[in-house]
Amino acid sequence: MLEKMFEMQKELNRRIGIDTDSLTDEERIKWVLNYSRALSQELAELVDSVPWKWWAKYQTFDKQNAKVEIVDMFHFLISLAQTLGLNPREIYDAYINKNRINFERQESGYTTKSESDNLEI
Repeated sequence: MLEKMFEMQKELNRRIGIDTDSLTDEERIKWVLNYSRALSQELAELVDSVPWKWWAKYQTFDKQNAKVEIVDMFHFLISLAQTLGLNPREIYDAYINKNRINFERQESGYTTKSESDNLEI
């Protein structure tokens, strides 16, 4: 399924004029920033879908919009991954490795901060 999502996103990006396969380093930096900002905005929109203002009683939980914002984040997250040259298999493998590391950190009490265990991802 992730492979299909990556294919669809590549097609959409090309349709709007962005070919992540042929970016120069300067363009790649620009698009990493663009996609990161867009992802951040979609996250803010997700936050606005839930009643987070404890002082405001008028708010409601918009579960449908929250779902849409998560899907929007996937669009930009996949684009960001493609900009960095990641494919679905690399994402999967890195996720598996990072998940294992996270469990190991929890098992050991995660009492110190070290990024050295991330070097194998």
